[in-house]
Amino acid sequence: MKAIVVTDPTAGTAGMTLTERPDPDTARLAGLDGANYGDVVVEVHASGFTGDELEWPSTWVDRLGRDRTPSIPGHEVAGVVSSLGYGTAGLSVGQRVFGLTDWTRDGTLAQYVVVEARNLAPLPADVDFTAAASVVMTGLTAWQGLFEHGHLSVGQSVLVHGAAGAVGSMAAQLARGAGAHVIGTGRAAHRQSALDFGAHEFIDLDNDTLEDVGGVDLVFDVFGGDIGARSARLVRAGGTFVTVTGPPEVRPAYGLAVDFIVVSDRAQLGEIARRVREGRLRTHIGQVAKLDDAVAAFDPARKVNGKTIIRVK
Repeated sequence: MKAIVVTDPTAGTAGMTLTERPDPDTARLAGLDGANYGDVVVEVHASGFTGDELEWPSTWVDRLGRDRTPSIPGHEVAGVVSSLGYGTAGLSVGQRVFGLTDWTRDGTLAQYVVVEARNLAPLPADVDFTAAASVVMTGLTAWQGLFEHGHLSVGQSVLVHGAAGAVGSMAAQLARGAGAHVIGTGRAAHRQSALDFGAHEFIDLDNDTLEDVGGVDLVFDVFGGDIGARSARLVRAGGTFVTVTGPPEVRPAYGLAVDFIVVSDRAQLGEIARRVREGRLRTHIGQVAKLDDAVAAFDPARKVNGKTIIRVK
């Protein structure tokens, strides 16, 4: 099968190469002594890639810390189940699925990927594979940050950083849909996009004063650093500061601080797909490229606002 592989942790996306890799061994997968219990093989139709995943240790080593290069990056998948592993339940061959794959195993920038069945959700026939791949990690990150960790409820105020970006645009839409007052942030050029994605008001981080926001019930942070530290101080008593950038340096004086890593969740994926179908959640796709053109598409010199999706089939 064709796949994008990486072998050098220092090379970044410049170290990506398109090559041939062995197809998943479906006969071994189905046996008692084969691959992991409950795996399935998915024929990849569309794949997502997160720009900083080449900095994650899990891209280069397995769960036991052993080198696993050449490794295949990408963890967002939409495709069709092509074979079932031993102990698989809840899915069938030929079924359309989407989901988030394991961090420490070969990923989705390939024609086929092996995934634990529990990490996949059925994909409705009227949701395009490209759209599905674009909302897996972004949608789950936003959902879990707002509702699982932030416990957002109707009438609360939420400060969403990067509200015109791939993750922030999902958070802005979901928060507004939940009845919250959404304050988006970003650069001046992204103001209208953030408002279109659901922000009620917008803070230009280059020219406006963040502290003029006043107190908020929830901060959804994707920036960290100084912006994250200043935002934590805006959380009202009993509120929550949620970040995806690692343990926060500054915590709210009278609230909670939560940093988390997104996980796949079948029920949440189902809710996200339902909102996409109903037009209540818009995808934010910056560009779509073929697998043969993926290396060029991920060139950091190409500034793209939104998610880059690789159309594999």
